[in-house]
Amino acid sequence: MSPHPCPERRRLLLAGLGAALLASGCSRPGKPKAKTLPKEATLLCLGDSLTFGYGAAAGTAYPAQLEALTGYTVQNAGINGDTSEGALGRLPALLAGNAPGLVLLSIGGNDFLRKWPEERTRAALTQLVQTAAASTQVVLIAQPRPELMAAALGSLNDHPLYATVAEATGVPLFEGGWSHVLSRAELRSDQIHANSEGYKVFAERLAGWLRKQKYIA
Repeated sequence: MSPHPCPERRRLLLAGLGAALLASGCSRPGKPKAKTLPKEATLLCLGDSLTFGYGAAAGTAYPAQLEALTGYTVQNAGINGDTSEGALGRLPALLAGNAPGLVLLSIGGNDFLRKWPEERTRAALTQLVQTAAASTQVVLIAQPRPELMAAALGSLNDHPLYATVAEATGVPLFEGGWSHVLSRAELRSDQIHANSEGYKVFAERLAGWLRKQKYIA
């Protein structure tokens, strides 16, 4: 037998090797399969004023309403005016202090209002997702572009940055929740915040999505 493969066999071997290298080097992380949380698990809601519940009565922020809807313990880690980098600084202590079974990450709107470079927000969101995902399950929640005219016309859309981060990291993305609420005057307390009914609607839509994705029973 010749010590060298024939030209045709060599060509096939090289093609197969190239395909394998391409697959291993260029594949994107797949979305992890959800693990249904036991009832004693904690859900950690990390975010800004939309998580805190600005513009609504006490006890009606979406984390409180999500807790009432699902029966799970839900921790509200929303801070008015917080940014993606601010949330990143808070995350390690929140993970250690709450040991959540799921992190619901809704942040970035204040970055947009401050006109931060998109790359800066993308980097912080990516690091937030990766830090949380290293120890627990995480869902990224899209926020809309801050467009007052679009809000007035009822046509807000999610900022595409969230889909970009979700695709790059493989994290599941809850889309359209805030855009739906903030596009409706009857669900808003002002142009960029929900009222009590708006937070309820958001919590209902999120709870339904979490059940469909098998995060909660």
